[in-house]
Amino acid sequence: MTSRCDMPRRKYAWEGLSDEQLLKQRLSSLRVVVDGTWLEDCVSTLHEELEERGIRLRPHTWISSEWFSPAGVPGIAIPFYLAHPRLMKLEKKMMFDVEGGTWRECMAILRHEAGHAMQHGYQLQRRRRWQQLFGPSSKHYPRYYRPNPASRRYVQHLRLWYAQSHPDEDFAETFAVWLRPRSNWRTRYAGWPAMKKLEYVDELMGEIAGKRPLITTRERIDPLRQLSQTLEDHYKKKQAFYAFTPPKTYDRDLSRLFSADPRHQRGKPASVLIRRHRAQIRQLVARWTGENQLTLDAVLDDMISRCRELDLRAVGPEQKLVLDFTVLVTAKTMHALFGPSRRKWIAL
Repeated sequence: MTSRCDMPRRKYAWEGLSDEQLLKQRLSSLRVVVDGTWLEDCVSTLHEELEERGIRLRPHTWISSEWFSPAGVPGIAIPFYLAHPRLMKLEKKMMFDVEGGTWRECMAILRHEAGHAMQHGYQLQRRRRWQQLFGPSSKHYPRYYRPNPASRRYVQHLRLWYAQSHPDEDFAETFAVWLRPRSNWRTRYAGWPAMKKLEYVDELMGEIAGKRPLITTRERIDPLRQLSQTLEDHYKKKQAFYAFTPPKTYDRDLSRLFSADPRHQRGKPASVLIRRHRAQIRQLVARWTGENQLTLDAVLDDMISRCRELDLRAVGPEQKLVLDFTVLVTAKTMHALFGPSRRKWIAL
């Protein structure tokens, strides 16, 4: 099995550029491909998993700006940054996260996208039972959705309760759980209403086994070579999507955790403490809540500036303060995501 570290060293002119110079490049000039990289191994593994289930469809793949499987095309677009370590490094710097950047995560997303490709190739959304279980595929895709984390009517595959965002995503997530080797879904989802969907997928795939897809186009939508925007514009748009202005409701909580007492004037500023542990706090809260790291960074920015304005000091053991602060950010994030009258969204 090839890991990311084993990527062959196909040379590109932009490899040695600084981040600033690289951001000025057009996406089309990157010229990266799936073949010859660790992604090729991931796609081959996906094809083997489909073959083992008797499914004839082999989704074709191409490089684009993000993960997607276009309507009416039984294929999968893979984001450009995964095709080269230099681009992964830039993605990490710009977004704090590399979606699909490990073997495990890449396979999880590929299985999900394969669910979409199956739906497109076999036009599964036309079946009455499919519609009864998952809902109408024609339903409008929301920009944001509000999940119920406790719901058992949906499987849990990708993070953020993604199955709850749209009928197509519900099917793709259910298919991914069904396809994953050793997923043990019959035990894992025993007693869940979601089991009906899994059993239907199992039955449907048995029926499809050995049959040719109805749609066999190898079309590639928005391939990298046609994308003329610069990396800088691409990231500005991507960052803007996850950025939001956090509400200024932190003062009371921060004043409880840190001190504004003049006696502690010589203590370490709370803003310095948060900045020092910022990356660790951001990653922990992202893991616990499923929130995007970029959004959390905006929250931390806001909290740091509030600590400065209130002239708060960090009094007491540093480790305990960092832990308490992390718990505070987690609680605030969960309230923002799922609390009454807060933003009811997760970005799609």
